[in-house]
Amino acid sequence: MIYTLTANPAIDMNISSYGIMGKVVNRTFDAVYTPNGKGLNVSYCLKRFQTQSAVLGFFGGFSGKYIVDETRKRGLKVYPVWVDDTTRINIFLNDGTEEYKFVNEGSYVSSKKQKNLCRLMETLNDMDTLIISGSLPKGLKDTFYDEVMEICRRKQTAVILDISSSCLKDLIGCRPYLIKPNDEEIKDIFGIVMRDEADVTDVLKDLHESGARNILLTLGERGSYFYNGSELYHAGTKKIQLVSSACAGDAALAGFLSIWLKQPYEIESALRRSAAVGANVAESSGLGIMDKVENYAKEIIVRKVEGV
Repeated sequence: MIYTLTANPAIDMNISSYGIMGKVVNRTFDAVYTPNGKGLNVSYCLKRFQTQSAVLGFFGGFSGKYIVDETRKRGLKVYPVWVDDTTRINIFLNDGTEEYKFVNEGSYVSSKKQKNLCRLMETLNDMDTLIISGSLPKGLKDTFYDEVMEICRRKQTAVILDISSSCLKDLIGCRPYLIKPNDEEIKDIFGIVMRDEADVTDVLKDLHESGARNILLTLGERGSYFYNGSELYHAGTKKIQLVSSACAGDAALAGFLSIWLKQPYEIESALRRSAAVGANVAESSGLGIMDKVENYAKEIIVRKVEGV
């Protein structure tokens, strides 16, 4: 069974306006409220592609209850660890030209609640794969990742990391099954600016040699790359009218995993679906209904990079 771990979930409120001005009432429309969090988004998208998963995370207050209830309504198992604080609410505002993101820091998680989650994970005998996504809330230190990785090592659980923390550099040494950095994270965490494909190739080789067994690197409009130590592929993108980029990266990861985890040699198909899902979600509020994925996938060009 695949499990996703979201330490810092949220309700996302996507709204639109005809502009923003100070000292006046700014009217908004098309408000969409969605249960959210990076790992949760991955689970929702995996379900769209007939891949079952279960959800782990910290939840609190009315907003936390809303996320858990809505997730269960979608047919997913949830194993919540309840905290005293209230789960955050994020706002994504599109004024017709620009997208503005207001992301809150999240609820406080005590060391006791952290231990509760770790004990829960110890009892999960079917946790074959764990996808760790997103940021850490208040109260949790980077050592939380170390504890989770150690549990997964003992249980022989394959770990997939999609985190922005600087500790990713150290966690790679634990040999995660897959990591999914983007260009900003490569710059912020490793201090590397990738100007061209030669730079990308060097970075991917370094990450693999440091311990990452597989890497899915996303570069926005420049597409994405996948490297497994022997083969390097590039996938292009589909041009769309951006509505909200809030969930696109999570959806792209789920689209890739929905094929690759079952068929690790179907790299090209996995990359096409990944790019198509990301594009379809980016032109929607929240995750949308992902009804154009199959058509978009036909337009995605995937090529094998030579000379690796």
